[in-house]
Amino acid sequence: MSADRARASVDVGAIERNCLRLRSELRGEVQLCAVVKADGYGHGAAQSARAAMAGGAGWLAVATAQEARDLREAGLTTPRVLVMGALSPAELSEALAADADIVVWREQDVQAVAAAGGGRVHAKLDSGMGRLGTRDVEQASRVLAAAQAATGVEPVAAMTHFATADELHDDGFFAGQLDTFAGWARAMKAAHPQLLVHAANSAAVLRDRAAHFDMVRCGIAVYGMDPFGEDPFARALRPALELTSYVAEVKPCRAGESAGYGRRFVADRDTYLGVLPIGYGDGWRRALSNNAEVLVAGRRHPLVGTVSMDNITIELGADERALRLRGESATLIGVQGGERITAEDIARRLGTINYEVTCALTPRVPRVYHRGTARAGQQPGEEADA
Repeated sequence: MSADRARASVDVGAIERNCLRLRSELRGEVQLCAVVKADGYGHGAAQSARAAMAGGAGWLAVATAQEARDLREAGLTTPRVLVMGALSPAELSEALAADADIVVWREQDVQAVAAAGGGRVHAKLDSGMGRLGTRDVEQASRVLAAAQAATGVEPVAAMTHFATADELHDDGFFAGQLDTFAGWARAMKAAHPQLLVHAANSAAVLRDRAAHFDMVRCGIAVYGMDPFGEDPFARALRPALELTSYVAEVKPCRAGESAGYGRRFVADRDTYLGVLPIGYGDGWRRALSNNAEVLVAGRRHPLVGTVSMDNITIELGADERALRLRGESATLIGVQGGERITAEDIARRLGTINYEVTCALTPRVPRVYHRGTARAGQQPGEEADA
């Protein structure tokens, strides 16, 4: 029986191995930056950061000043931390106080860093993402020149971000972005030889080595999820997170009886239902009502009825031996017996991406950390390494 009504077990060994697997894609001098924003994509930022560093990551990246400060307060004092998001004046001071690198794309951004006491900056060219950064190549060049000239400001890098790297059959937009950025980056490297150049996310790392430059920023693949939304095992990635609950109750349900709000499940035959104490209050989305499966005793069972805040219901079948499943562990994401459910499977049912599945898990779900022994790419039912 699970010790918690809901639990996310995170295998830090898998994170370490995923980083080693990503490093294997890179030339020896290319650095790996592990993205640990949004609490490590729901896995735990500090624990994920330590595991990523053990796997060869030399940088960490976050989205906010608070996230940078949290890493420092957790004792992660040695790695370089890049804050990739927009910063208010107060947040800029907080990020600099956390000894974080800052992303800039306007000359006034450089002036603000100088006025705040100085710091390290990465100039961002918007090569097609359409969010932060400047689309103007000349402006991006002026930003780096301004950083070079400003007292206390160190120009560290030239960067961009890809919009369609995870779309393997895109219309050439990725190649166009890469070409635009590479041309500008070459000119900036000639003018500022010390610059790091970085652009690639997880998808770009696995897709095109021309996008690797001096450093890559990997997020989703670090946690063993497929950046293309397909099968992580096929890419030799090992999912780090397993989500479990347990069968708190088993009860008979006669034909015509229902379960859950709105009676969205009405039994068409006599059956047994299992009740699991996990729901949308834990991040298990209501859109999974009548639209998911759960593993119990190594078998798949359909989620039936409406997902409520604190409970879901699964159908266990007509055999009265279902009563013996009371107290059994239930796997919502992970491997049980010869079966597995991935975050990608859940994302497809929701019409979303795997990122959202793990990021949606709420603080009510305790994260429990361990170091597993399965090798990267291991299939369900295979023996783990000793």
